[in-house]
Amino acid sequence: MTKLKLLTINLASGILLLLVLCLGSQNLKDRHNLKLGVATTAPLPSGFLIGISIVIGVISGGFTTTLLIPPPRS
Repeated sequence: MTKLKLLTINLASGILLLLVLCLGSQNLKDRHNLKLGVATTAPLPSGFLIGISIVIGVISGGFTTTLLIPPPRS
């Protein structure tokens, strides 16, 4: 039950960070494209791209840490 609570808190905090990031990146002027092999992305602010990588890192790191917690001893 503790792992489920931690996973929920982690996911909720990641979504909240993503929401704040999206609201904060509305007025940025410098926009760049990412080249993904044969395709390119839409023009996105560089702060948004960095923020997305941080949010993904927070969520995946929290999930990994939560899943590696040993079960409680009875």
